[in-house]
Amino acid sequence: MKKLSVFLAIMFFCVATVFGSDLTAQQILEKVDNNFLAENHVSVSLMIIKGRRGTRTIKAKSWTQGVDKAFTEYLAPAREKGTKMLKLKDELWIWAPEADRVIRIAGHMLRQSVMGSDASYEDFMEDPRLTNIYKASLAEADTFAGRPCYVLKLTAKKEGLSYYSRKLWVDKERFLPLKEERYAKSGKLLKIIKITEVFKTGKRWYPKRMFYKDALKSGKGTEFVIESIKFNVKIPPYLFTKSSLRR
Repeated sequence: MKKLSVFLAIMFFCVATVFGSDLTAQQILEKVDNNFLAENHVSVSLMIIKGRRGTRTIKAKSWTQGVDKAFTEYLAPAREKGTKMLKLKDELWIWAPEADRVIRIAGHMLRQSVMGSDASYEDFMEDPRLTNIYKASLAEADTFAGRPCYVLKLTAKKEGLSYYSRKLWVDKERFLPLKEERYAKSGKLLKIIKITEVFKTGKRWYPKRMFYKDALKSGKGTEFVIESIKFNVKIPPYLFTKSSLRR
């Protein structure tokens, strides 16, 4: 009887350990957030827009602080060079050299495409911390691009979000959403995002190359490529002011 009791205790411990190591949907989503978010970062990226009339590439440098502040300056090509974009909490401002005036992007204008890409201004304005705005549940496990994935279903916690629900294929090892589908409240598919190349910086995994497709638009989608990124660096406070747009 004593041996049986010891055996059962060991089995109970093993089972508890196995199940205790399983992550909840909320914990997985928190790990996704932690991969993407930092106190601040500076990046140089390419936006390759594959439209009906051909392909064009836009280069930009961005300074981001937390989730509320971001400043972007477009570096190339000549047509877009010098255009600047500033996000301050829930406000978005743009300055273009040819117009020489600061324009606030608000209301229906937020649904417009950024530089003709498959991303909208709304995409840049939504709270990047998914745990703040979505509740998560686990669906069936799956694989994507040969990688084992958790499949998360996200549902909006409040009204008025750009996307009522999302479906994420999260890499079980790297905690990056290798594929994502974004839906309207009606269930209509609006956007498809795929991470096609990743890299490791410090202790985090980050997308190197990402494909973005507006399901309601023609064209072959938009590719975002990170050329360089530095986390937790000092950013001059003046960048996050409207006066910086005209500098």
